[in-house]
Amino acid sequence: MKSIFQFIVKPIGNRYNNEINIEDKALIINAGIEDHKFVNRLAEVIEVPAAIKTPIKKGDKVIVHFNLFRRWYDIKGNEKNSNKYFKDDMYFASSEQIYMYQKQNKWSTNSDYCFVKPILETSNLKGDKLKSLRGILKYGNSSLEAMGVNPGDYVGFKPGSEFEFVVNKELFYCMKSNDIVVKHERKGNETEYNPSWAESSRGIN
Repeated sequence: MKSIFQFIVKPIGNRYNNEINIEDKALIINAGIEDHKFVNRLAEVIEVPAAIKTPIKKGDKVIVHFNLFRRWYDIKGNEKNSNKYFKDDMYFASSEQIYMYQKQNKWSTNSDYCFVKPILETSNLKGDKLKSLRGILKYGNSSLEAMGVNPGDYVGFKPGSEFEFVVNKELFYCMKSNDIVVKHERKGNETEYNPSWAESSRGIN
């Protein structure tokens, strides 16, 4: 059972992250299917595509696009699977829909993706909680390394390129290499942002 050009993946756990545990008690934080922020993005690779060379292997954990497992209602109000649904809780995923993969408990980015950690705004004159269009590169790729941009660097990125992901209760911005436009000199006062339990519950635990 192999697809020619697409991965076959299966969600790890439920398709939606609708509950969190607080002091050993389950708290329901979502009851609908509309909000993409509660869609599970963690999956297991069941098969890799036959025609694509990839470092991702069968059995690897991957972080995928939220639309893979997201359900929707048709005009008659019937709940439907995404158009990526295959069978038996398995889904097709293109390489573009896989952002990271895990081997031996280490996450690596797929293709041209990278992950940036947002930082807190330090200016008292601004009302924003997070510094706009800047962050700390946490997960890079070979394209960025070739340009001298490495994990730990203080970077600037294009407006609108921030795609929020929560991994291990940490908030990241997912983007592509060409979204990184500048490497800033670190001043030593950059403070990484760590979300509250309510925000961290929306992603991958």
